Amino acid sequence: MKDHFEIEFVIKSSPQLLYQYLFTPSGLSEWFADNVNSRSEKYQFFWDDSSEEAMLIKNKQNDFVRFQWLTYEDDFDKYYFEMRIQVDEITKDVSLIVSDFADQDELEESKMFWENQISNLKQVLGSA
Repeated sequence: MKDHFEIEFVIKSSPQLLYQYLFTPSGLSEWFADNVNSRSEKYQFFWDDSSEEAMLIKNKQNDFVRFQWLTYEDDFDKYYFEMRIQVDEITKDVSLIVSDFADQDELEESKMFWENQISNLKQVLGSA
């Protein structure tokens, strides 16, 4: 059983620009993985000498993307990772809310992974 967690990051970007970095293979290749290919809803992510496949299971333009890893775990269909763009109605500040799942003993490592990746994203966006 994996634990669900969410992390919120303030991003200095428009929702439209940010969404392109969350949805398109070229955008994801700039910060999330070394390279990303897609065929329809199936995305392949490459890091150094490893790769993982995920399905884009839900998305709404300029709002969120939700992927599901195509792993061999029996219960993989329960788990996903989502990146949701939230705009504060008063201040217009843009936040990126990451939802993911991790085994309890890997929770801190997973959070650190996302913090590092979002730090890369901020650099690419000039938001660091």
